[in-house]
Amino acid sequence: MVVVGFRDTATIGNAYGLAVITVMFVTTLLMYLIISTVWKRDVFLAFLFVAIFGFVELSYFGACLAKVHKGGWFPLVVSAVVVSLMSVWHYGESKKQAFELENKVSLDSLLSLGIARVPGICLVCSHVTSGVPPMFAHFVTNFPAFHQILIFVTVESLMIPKVPVIDRFHVSRIGPPDVHLFRCIVRYGYKDIRDSFEFETQLIEKITVFLKCELNCKEMLILEQSVLGAKAQRRKELRLQYLQEASEDVNELMEAKEAGVTYMMGHTCIIAREASCILKKLVINYVYGFLRRNSRCPATSLGILHSALIEVGMVYRV
Repeated sequence: MVVVGFRDTATIGNAYGLAVITVMFVTTLLMYLIISTVWKRDVFLAFLFVAIFGFVELSYFGACLAKVHKGGWFPLVVSAVVVSLMSVWHYGESKKQAFELENKVSLDSLLSLGIARVPGICLVCSHVTSGVPPMFAHFVTNFPAFHQILIFVTVESLMIPKVPVIDRFHVSRIGPPDVHLFRCIVRYGYKDIRDSFEFETQLIEKITVFLKCELNCKEMLILEQSVLGAKAQRRKELRLQYLQEASEDVNELMEAKEAGVTYMMGHTCIIAREASCILKKLVINYVYGFLRRNSRCPATSLGILHSALIEVGMVYRV
């Protein structure tokens, strides 16, 4: 497209030269962070590297800026368009997450509905790390039933290559033990491969370990009671009760896994409020809406089968 549009080697060279020297200068600036933080070298050495190479590259950059009107404008326009699209995407995603945080539902209000339970495990994926995400509350309001084991999952992408499996899952229990509600924060690096089958296996194993750790904590409590002078018969009864509860929890978890694992995700439509300005409506309703419709589905990135996926449609007015 550039060759057909310019049809001149000098103009193409001006556009190419400005693009290359800009990339080189940005790389030099990033080398400051590499030298000082990754390689743990002296800050003065990093500054000296940037000063030497940056001076040379800025000289070339200044020469290329003199030819902006002769083809150098093209990479500037392309970069401006890309930065604008990235800014719109970030703005839309931040508005979406802010809406979810503001409209999350408390767990008590969810449990007060007296919802029926069905066999299986449901993984509710959202950005909410506390409370109940609005899309799940919207689902149970219209269909008052959810699975036997319910796990609220939040996937976080870290700025490191790989996250060790032992540090990937952070499981906690929410609500009373008899309702079987858990929350799991999953952390991935940018080089980690996301596979739904492996993810399910590791998650179930982590929850099993979590239940056993709960039992160990309760046994430690029994030992503390023995130090405080609790009766031996009472300690024995408590230990048997905790062992039975832990065994029942693990058995129910395995039975629910055999019944099937279902993923629930939000299929949201982000719309600007009626009182919003024209610019915000244009950005959210059209530009961000176009990007979101053409973006990769989260279920695809996790490798989730369509037969195991429930998408809950909901309109967010931001």
